[in-house]
Amino acid sequence: MGNYTVAVIDFETTGLSPQCGDRTIEVGAVLVTHNQIVDRFQSLMNPKMTLSSFIEDYTGITNSMLTKAPDISSVMKKLKSFIAKYPLVAHNASFDARFLDAEFKRINQIRTNEFACSMLIARRLYQDAPNHKLETLVRYKRLTTDGVHHRALADAEMAAHLWIRMIADIKRDYSQSTVPFRVMQQLAMMQKKKVQDYLTTTP
Repeated sequence: MGNYTVAVIDFETTGLSPQCGDRTIEVGAVLVTHNQIVDRFQSLMNPKMTLSSFIEDYTGITNSMLTKAPDISSVMKKLKSFIAKYPLVAHNASFDARFLDAEFKRINQIRTNEFACSMLIARRLYQDAPNHKLETLVRYKRLTTDGVHHRALADAEMAAHLWIRMIADIKRDYSQSTVPFRVMQQLAMMQKKKVQDYLTTTP
């Protein structure tokens, strides 16, 4: 599995927990094939609730913007088609997976896609980074960015560039010709001290 497609995804939300009633307000997703971004999907969505001033300031998304946005269910149906059955990547994937699963449940859909977390992988690969926030890693690795943060498509694109760089660094540093998705998933769960041995001996 030398070349494969992943969908890198990011949500902006009304808060931190779908279990507490929080909803999605924007999604961005990009497809990465052969380690290049080949397609993009982005949409605001109307949660039918009022955003706090904190979320408006944090994301730059305002209540007035959302009143004109499509409803969440219609966007989620389009997103499901876009991500198809591709493996998914997100920075802090547990957050995005919770919201994706909760919104899919509302439209009677179940996610079958596997997830990998670019933040957890970066913690193993870039142990000398100041921290492992997405914007910090973008600066640390001098990745492409338009300077926008906390908007879904911009963050998804930055996470995609990080994913591409992590694979390139593994190939270079550990003489790997391919880096399968399962290897990236394993890295996310591995003790930091075992990373070098694992990548050196993985066929």
